[in-house]
Amino acid sequence: MKPTKQLHDLGQSLWLDNITRGILDDGTLARYIDEYDITGLTSNPTIFDLAIKDSDDYDEGIQEKSGAGKSGEALFLELALEDLVRAADLFRPAHDASEGLDGWVSMEVSPLLVNDTAGSVKSAADIHARARRPNLFVKIPGTPAGVPAIEESIFNGVPINVTLLFSREQYVAVAEAYMRGIERRIAAGRSTRVASVASLFVSRWDVAVKDKVPADLRNRLGLAIARRTYKAYRGILASERWKKLAAAGAMPQRLLWASTGTKDPKARDVLYVEALAAPDTIDTIPDKTLHAFAEHGKIEGVMAEDGGDAEAEIARFARAGIDVDAVAVQLQREGGESFSKSWSDLMEQIASKSAALQH
Repeated sequence: MKPTKQLHDLGQSLWLDNITRGILDDGTLARYIDEYDITGLTSNPTIFDLAIKDSDDYDEGIQEKSGAGKSGEALFLELALEDLVRAADLFRPAHDASEGLDGWVSMEVSPLLVNDTAGSVKSAADIHARARRPNLFVKIPGTPAGVPAIEESIFNGVPINVTLLFSREQYVAVAEAYMRGIERRIAAGRSTRVASVASLFVSRWDVAVKDKVPADLRNRLGLAIARRTYKAYRGILASERWKKLAAAGAMPQRLLWASTGTKDPKARDVLYVEALAAPDTIDTIPDKTLHAFAEHGKIEGVMAEDGGDAEAEIARFARAGIDVDAVAVQLQREGGESFSKSWSDLMEQIASKSAALQH
């Protein structure tokens, strides 16, 4: 049995951490669905920046839209939604078969809204309305300003992929925001069927501490944080509060593993995918890692619901001088800054291509 099928059978969804117009046009995404059990995908400003910069696939669309007077964010939103709507339609069978748990694509609000609660709520509602697809998530970062935006968006019926989570504490804050949004919908007599996922970034931890810890602790912290967070996730699903919501028809906010490509060239190229095998979760996976895992990945067990040795591992990092709480805040801030830079690059790329294509 293919390793990708093994993950699917143990209850984990595999989503592609990429989208380009090219993989839609040449059938690559459809092939990933057929051959690798891919049942969704995610996008972010960096992915779109690279897709537009590295190909001419978008030139015709940019020329047409800029000729019609579109520019900047408005032009990009149209381009991105064209791709994501096509992808959403490819994943619609998985969405319908799973009764809305799977088969999703994701579109991020502008990273410039990272500290703007009201702006994030408005943008999420706008993107959701314009997509006109039941299986499109809007991504909002799980920052201090993002948490109330997530609650309000869920209350408004907008499906949310919470991005840029780096710790158990950040995850629990957004899980509670999701539950508050659903509870408010129940109180208002609205449907409880509003989906959400919570995306925990894993490998960036190991990049952040690689030069600060002994060799035997390399590439271990991200997975320890993941195990700690998985324990909290299982605890929420087992809680009386959640059981009450589930009985009212609410869907679980699934935990999603993000940043699962191996960054250390000396480490196993499928290190994170193998170690993150866990029921009732999603793993978003870059193309290169997907091919490697399909070729030589091995599943030798699933993540322990009690977090296994997570706390002992994290204690080793504390003894080595790593303040995980401080690093989690730093990583979330840097993640927002990185997406903002990609967003600025993206806007410049669209402006320069628009100008060049009008001549």
